Amino acid sequence: MAKLKFKDFLAVDYMPGEDDLIKKNAKKRKGDSGGGTNAEYESVQSEVDEALTMSQRLQRSRQFKRYKSRIKLGKERQSRRLADDKRLMKRARKAARNLVAKRLTRDMPKSELSFARRQEIEKRLDKMGPRIEKLAKRMLPKLRKADREKKRG
Repeated sequence: MAKLKFKDFLAVDYMPGEDDLIKKNAKKRKGDSGGGTNAEYESVQSEVDEALTMSQRLQRSRQFKRYKSRIKLGKERQSRRLADDKRLMKRARKAARNLVAKRLTRDMPKSELSFARRQEIEKRLDKMGPRIEKLAKRMLPKLRKADREKKRG
């Protein structure tokens, strides 16, 4: 679930006396979560905790194609800012997970593995939660430094 902001609790009528469509568009510009398609967009970005079926994969593919331009704009905006601690920790976990996976596959790229083998490795990685978490914390300073260097140019 998305983290609530202070703005979410304000019940302010933007542009009183205006048409509903104009109000809705003004609300969207202000960054409120009043739009209908915004909920769909958030569902695309939600965390997945179980494997997807083939039909779900195809559905997810269509969703990402639909929101491709929004995702691209968001990435560009984010690339101009320094990453916050939450984002850096997420990157560190991913890097640590990839490192452990590389050890398990003996440096074989994921693309060369069969689907069943990849699933088996993912299950093994899920069991190694605390070990991956510890490795991620050790990698965090390096990632923070790399992020700062990237922003400097």
